[in-house]
Amino acid sequence: DPLPPPLPKKQLQRAESLPEQGPSWLCHSDPTPWPRSTLLPHKEGTPSSGPPRAPKKPLAKSQSLGEARSSRGGAPPPSPAELTFGTGDAELGRLLQGLEGQAGLCAALLGCQVAGLARLVARTQEGLAGPPEPLEAELAGKGWAALSILEREPCCQSGDAWYFRVGFAFRQARLVLAAKVLKPGCCSLREQNFLGAHCSIQHLIGCFTDHLPGELVLPGHPGRQGLSPPGEEPARPATPQVLQVLLSPDVPYQTLAGFVEGSRVLHRRSPGHYERLACLLLLQVCTGLEYLRVQNVGQGDICPENLLLVQCPCPPESQQDKEASLGLSLPRLLISNFFKVKDKRRPCSTSQEQDWTEGSAAPPTPMADELNIGMLIYKILHVDISLENALDLRSNQLPEIPSLSIYSTGLKRLAMLLLHRDPCKRVSIKQARSILQVLLWGPRQELFAKSKKTLVLLRSWVEMKRALLLLKFAEKGAGAGGNPGLEEWLCCQYFVEVTEHMLYQVTQALYM
Repeated sequence: DPLPPPLPKKQLQRAESLPEQGPSWLCHSDPTPWPRSTLLPHKEGTPSSGPPRAPKKPLAKSQSLGEARSSRGGAPPPSPAELTFGTGDAELGRLLQGLEGQAGLCAALLGCQVAGLARLVARTQEGLAGPPEPLEAELAGKGWAALSILEREPCCQSGDAWYFRVGFAFRQARLVLAAKVLKPGCCSLREQNFLGAHCSIQHLIGCFTDHLPGELVLPGHPGRQGLSPPGEEPARPATPQVLQVLLSPDVPYQTLAGFVEGSRVLHRRSPGHYERLACLLLLQVCTGLEYLRVQNVGQGDICPENLLLVQCPCPPESQQDKEASLGLSLPRLLISNFFKVKDKRRPCSTSQEQDWTEGSAAPPTPMADELNIGMLIYKILHVDISLENALDLRSNQLPEIPSLSIYSTGLKRLAMLLLHRDPCKRVSIKQARSILQVLLWGPRQELFAKSKKTLVLLRSWVEMKRALLLLKFAEKGAGAGGNPGLEEWLCCQYFVEVTEHMLYQVTQALYM
């Protein structure tokens, strides 16, 4: 005769049937040494401490799980990116059953962290740039008559335009827009109108050509009727009667050129804070240039006179007071002027530059984005440099960048890599962005002081920093710290995308 089934199998069958006999599992008359409060907060399962007793509520849950067991093949388990704190235990149970031990649980938790940071990035971007309003259709065919002029003088003057603050009535509210009045001889790239919204690219929502209103004052022209000697006809401004006007939801208050010129004293007094701000501004430029390359629309003009600064929403009061005392409020930077891709082969400004490009293996793009960013680093750090210095064939030495902070050496190294005479050794805009991110948020060289740099070490560093970043936002939210700001948004972007392989390459180039 065959032997009876082994005992463990019978015990497993009884264990599966135990939850169905719920009413006899918990004796309510038995005294318990644990306070009743330890049971109340838990709606499902056993208490966090105490004997393995369970209230009545889990019984219905157990029954529902038993019912779900019979139809387990129907619904697939959710992915870690879909999980939230409100995910039901049925879905959570299906995911946990498919995990391979503790390693699988760790991988799922890391996926949840990355997905959480990605959601935070999207939510913060909407808060910084504002939710997209369908204004294009509302502004189509409208001119100055549909706008209310809020200030007679420009709020900002760039190399190619004057900017005026104007109001527009929309859905029982008055929106403040920027009217970009192009200077004579300047024109807008048509493709800019079709660019998607990006935090570092000027977004256009309307365009018209019209006479300039008489109440607007252009720099150098005190009014529509200029001052003239007695007995003579009033002089009229030497500007065309009709100018092209572009409308944007982003109202600039200054150009990067004006900011740099006005920050010389700040750079001397607080070099660490100023150079960190310089890294954040350069990072925004690189992010915008990368976006333009992906869109294949045009090349951004990153001349400091055409890079606009826009105020971000006010940070929390404590942070706002600290930044105001240092003059370090981080603005949002916008690329506002563009060239067509086919126009990138612009005439060389000097014969030396022409010689340099002809003597190298690079295609004739003398002012490529990489060279522009390299030059911009020197300008932001208040170091005089000319194109002749940067491309001097007789010398491989660039002007010295003083070591004033922990960022100085890294910025000097980045400028050298961007301005390298050999195009094959020149870093790309994407690599420059990664170097700036490492300068801002690590890993710093101290990480490798006592530990050999390996992919395992870098992966552990990334995973730990992601977890700590999420804890930081949780603590900030509990302390009424307000919404994340621009710098925190840029930081989250970094830790969503970063990998140990990318860090290995970047740290090799930066800490060489």
